[in-house]
Amino acid sequence: MACANNVTELIITGLFRDPEVQRVCFVLFLPVYLATVVGNGLIVVMVSVSKSLHSPMYFFLSYLSLVEICYSSTVVPKFITDLLAKVKTISLKGCLAQIFFFHFFGVTEILLLVVMAYDRYVAICKPLHYMNIMSCQLCHMLVAGSWLGGFIHSIIQVLITIPLPFCGPNVMDHYFCDLRPLFKLACKDTFVEGVTVLANSGLIALCSFLILVSSYIVILLNLRNRSAEGRHKALSTCASHITVVILFFGPAIFLYMRPSSTFTGDKLVAVFYTVITPMLNPIIYTLRNAEVKVAMRKLWARRRTQGWNEKKTEGWR
Repeated sequence: MACANNVTELIITGLFRDPEVQRVCFVLFLPVYLATVVGNGLIVVMVSVSKSLHSPMYFFLSYLSLVEICYSSTVVPKFITDLLAKVKTISLKGCLAQIFFFHFFGVTEILLLVVMAYDRYVAICKPLHYMNIMSCQLCHMLVAGSWLGGFIHSIIQVLITIPLPFCGPNVMDHYFCDLRPLFKLACKDTFVEGVTVLANSGLIALCSFLILVSSYIVILLNLRNRSAEGRHKALSTCASHITVVILFFGPAIFLYMRPSSTFTGDKLVAVFYTVITPMLNPIIYTLRNAEVKVAMRKLWARRRTQGWNEKKTEGWR
């Protein structure tokens, strides 16, 4: 029989129990998070101010970077501050809010990756009709659809979780709020809720992954008849996107496509996709993309010139 819901605060065990290890993690992960915000923010600024990057591909990339900042900020700031706390707590409402935004931005990112794959498919397989197909209106609709899809998904997850009774214990074996460790704390059988949540998340991830794989198979088949130079140019525009897709879906497949026993391994894998991957994305797109590197150099040169002119003006006063 389900008991009354009398838990209002949860205790989080964190990533590690050893205080010394936690301090080391704080020193390591704080610069990583700052690099995530700065790196992705730089891409957003570059795309907005650089005329050479005003194309559908970079339009989607700027939104992907924005989502990366939001996605990482949902978990990492509290995770970093908790590394220095003796007792790590979060309210039940705060936990549900974190779950909502974590899934919201996570699924929005998945759908944006699918949109970017479609953009590359049109650019490579139908180059003569690219600008007609990828119109400004369609680009905005695809981005809006990605946000809407993420919202609907996360609303479903939270609506499934809210009715669950939590009457103790209130210790969650994780470093942030997620559905699987939270379900362990419910004082009722959560098999149906677990299957529903898994089906909801799994269906989105599986369909998106199949679409991504199919799109790049079609692209590779289409490139067989291109010249070596044409193949190299086309593949260079896809390489960064494929790398990001592998980094994003790899840990997700490991976590959700297998039965869970303990959360020790899950927590270490979760660090990769919540802390590390959002930082790697701007590095991958910068190193693999000549246009982004040129735009970054121009932006840096413009900034230095403005700074020099400001100093000269101050000197003349």
